[in-house]
Amino acid sequence: MKRLLYFLFTISILIFWSSCRKDFEFDLSSGNLEFSKDTVYLDTVFSNIGSSTYNLKVYNNSNNDIVIPLVRLSQGQSSMYRLNVDGMTGSGPISGKEFENVEILAKDSMYIFIETTIDIQQLVSSETQFLYTDAIEFDSGSNLQKVELVTLVKDAVFIYPQRFLNSEGDYITETLTFDVDGDGMDDETTIEGRFLDDTELTFTNEKPYVIYGYAAVDGGKTLNIEAGARVHFHANSGLLITSGGSINAQGILSTDTELMEGEIIFEGDRLEPDFSDVPGQWQTIWLFNGSTNNIFNHVTIKNSTVGLLSEGNQDDVSKLNLTNTQIYNSSNFGILGRATAINAENLVINNSGQSSFAGTYGGRYNIVHSTLANYWSNSFRQFPSVLLNNYIVDEDNTTFTNPLEEANFTNTIIYGNDNPEMLLDKDNGDTFNFKFTNCLIRFSDSNNNFTGDEYDFDNATHYENVIFNEDPEFLDSYLNKLQIPNGSPADGFGIVAGNLFSDIIGAMRTIPRDLGAYESIEFEEED
Repeated sequence: MKRLLYFLFTISILIFWSSCRKDFEFDLSSGNLEFSKDTVYLDTVFSNIGSSTYNLKVYNNSNNDIVIPLVRLSQGQSSMYRLNVDGMTGSGPISGKEFENVEILAKDSMYIFIETTIDIQQLVSSETQFLYTDAIEFDSGSNLQKVELVTLVKDAVFIYPQRFLNSEGDYITETLTFDVDGDGMDDETTIEGRFLDDTELTFTNEKPYVIYGYAAVDGGKTLNIEAGARVHFHANSGLLITSGGSINAQGILSTDTELMEGEIIFEGDRLEPDFSDVPGQWQTIWLFNGSTNNIFNHVTIKNSTVGLLSEGNQDDVSKLNLTNTQIYNSSNFGILGRATAINAENLVINNSGQSSFAGTYGGRYNIVHSTLANYWSNSFRQFPSVLLNNYIVDEDNTTFTNPLEEANFTNTIIYGNDNPEMLLDKDNGDTFNFKFTNCLIRFSDSNNNFTGDEYDFDNATHYENVIFNEDPEFLDSYLNKLQIPNGSPADGFGIVAGNLFSDIIGAMRTIPRDLGAYESIEFEEED
């Protein structure tokens, strides 16, 4: 009897003690999970069903036991990934796709195993993407955290920065160190990325390239990009050419306007049809102060934040030379120049959240046979299609000027869905030289807001044979089809200028020259 009473007493003490222990009380996750990777790169899938398995470690570094209400794949049941979460596979139609009330003890971690279940034939036959992407979602609402998943469906070259575990147990991403301020000393930056090594300085057309973070070219190095190459950027990624470095992107004329087999194309890594024209998917191609001999020929840049950012070296005629180049769907600027030198012929820019072409803080710009349009319709834009100025204002509201040595536009169309589409923002404290010759410009100032000498359209020093406010009659400006028809006001209004004798798609230029990057054609009549 005593033994039974002792047993019952012991059991009751244990139950009471257990019910009071905080070890068994789980707090809701507060969105402060940490992960061994922010993106899981799975290997290339070549068979119908992928079976590669990768792991992700999830850390609870808090002092509390937590429960994650929901762990799921973003694409839900339709996802071509499946998960094993801390030994659990789930059951029913959401097996491997969704998990509820996942527990992690304080200062502990768990493993998630990921594998692909991709029908490669389905993806390849669609020819809409070479990457299959999804994400693992942890919790929801304000506590939502994600880890991206990327699977190569076609063979590709990945370029991405390394991640390191610091002394505090946190993962940090490799950042770029280079001479930012021109003092000859390397500076640490917060720009995530890495320098390309010598074996990576030629991008071929054999495989697409996928860049995470900034791929940088060091001083004394040249990145050569072959005709037909495809370069894809993840969000917040781009190319950076540092002082003394160069980029040589030499495409060739394509025979198929749909395939564009000779064109070099820079765009985002979301290749689904819904993302084909979405601006701001990646950052920019950044030609840093001191970079030189930057060449783009038969190149298309699309869906960036800033298509090309060129800084400094305004007395260097080889700073940036563009021929047969197209820039579309930039959420900010198509081309942004800062105290730099840009030469362009057969250049087309359209659909920019601010200006299509901005030459700021002075510089030297020579633009021939180009179409600088802006039919942005996603939001209100503050600036016209073309912006020129010769100053900057810093965070202390201090103005600094720099001479606009020259800004020459010849045989060029400057147009868009706003009016005016040209802004000459002059600071009288420095040089402001410009000239428009045989151009078509949209500029109407019914309220007399623009009264400076720079807007004296009768001054032949600045304006010679310029057409104002006549519609060039683009084929379809909102679809980036900026060809002009026979009989357009831009048809035959140009002069012989520049070094190219064909337009951007290889059509021979006639005399008198047509304005813009395209020779006029006969538009097909709609049924």
